[in-house]
Amino acid sequence: MSFKWLKTYMPRGLFGRAALILVLPVVVVQLVVSVAFIQQHLEDVTTQMTLNTVRAIDVILTEIAAEPETDTTRSDLMSLLTGFQMTLEFIPAEKLPVSDSIGFFDYSGRVVRDTLHGRLPEVVAVDLPDNRIVHVFVETDEGPAHISFNRRRVTAAAPHQLIVTMVFFGLLMTLISFLYLRNQLRPITRLAAAAQAFGRGRVVPYAPSGAIEVRAAGGAFLDMRARIERQIEQRTMMLSGVSHDLRTPLTRMKLGLSLIDSEDAEPLMRDVDDMQRLVDAFLEFSRGAGEGEPESCDPIALVRLAVDDAVRAGSQVSLVETTGHGRIALRPVAIRRAIDNLLGNATRYGTKAEVSVVLTEKSLRIRVEDDGPGIPADRRGEAMKPFSRLDPARNQNAGGGVGLGLAIVNDVARAHGGVLRLGQSTRLGGLRADIVIGR
Repeated sequence: MSFKWLKTYMPRGLFGRAALILVLPVVVVQLVVSVAFIQQHLEDVTTQMTLNTVRAIDVILTEIAAEPETDTTRSDLMSLLTGFQMTLEFIPAEKLPVSDSIGFFDYSGRVVRDTLHGRLPEVVAVDLPDNRIVHVFVETDEGPAHISFNRRRVTAAAPHQLIVTMVFFGLLMTLISFLYLRNQLRPITRLAAAAQAFGRGRVVPYAPSGAIEVRAAGGAFLDMRARIERQIEQRTMMLSGVSHDLRTPLTRMKLGLSLIDSEDAEPLMRDVDDMQRLVDAFLEFSRGAGEGEPESCDPIALVRLAVDDAVRAGSQVSLVETTGHGRIALRPVAIRRAIDNLLGNATRYGTKAEVSVVLTEKSLRIRVEDDGPGIPADRRGEAMKPFSRLDPARNQNAGGGVGLGLAIVNDVARAHGGVLRLGQSTRLGGLRADIVIGR
């Protein structure tokens, strides 16, 4: 039997699920105890007390039917009523109620009514207006009569005391448990917030706290964060150092080539230029996505500025769609570099590019489409790896790059807690690249 449909109604957060685990057993226990108490105790006690009252009313009705009304019988009847702590009044037939009057919430009152009707055929109607008095209307040999007595004769003084007490203390203990549960889940929430911030390229202060298991997870997260930061720093230093050190011999090579014959130097100069482009790409990749601190900015304005700069540079680029408005925390320099790389790839391997931006309450999507050859579906994952060059599909119209363009874009997207998705453009037929970042 499948219970997948329950997922629709289950809380999605840890606090909600823990609260459900806490509250559900308490509610079930209270319901079971309440039903058992009402059925097995309260109902039995009410029935027994009502039967005693039924016998008293039966004695009164027997006394009324025994002899004609005289001073003696009236005196005996008054003695019975006084002893039974009841009052009796003969009423006209037109004042006799035709139905019972009991509150819908009065469970013990319904037991009293059913017992009176079941044991005394003379009972016409029962009226329980409140918890203080009971009115019973009966037919006697002398005519309709109204008998009233204290309700405590037929029901317990506080029939719902146990239920009220149980509910009160159940709510009190649940509230205390909620406060304790919130304090226990707070360290997990802080750990999740620190991990999410680090996934988006931000380092927030965090110190492990809470239960032993949570502290262990927090310590493991701090160790992991430190290792990742060291690896990023070492990668940046290595690539920056290598790229920087290569600039000096390249400059000397250019100077030396400028002194020889131009025809002989031209092939070598192209090689030097290629090496220079490679060094520049290494430097750009070494800077990665961590340049600058996140700040609130308008992504649509940022994309529009990148498109305008590409148009001024002579590229056939257009901004075709903008949806939504607002600001989002981004690293403007890194995002601008990612957009420039996508536009550069689109115009390098195609003739034109179209850009669209969709900003919703949950995410930001920047899409760049081109009319180039595209990337086969089975090689799109490889295309986002550093130094990956997909010859000849993406390099048939140009000299090709060094394989870092999409890797840099992917790095920027991940640093913002997002993802780079590659697909086929339905508008232009080439590559479709989406930068998707959650808000």
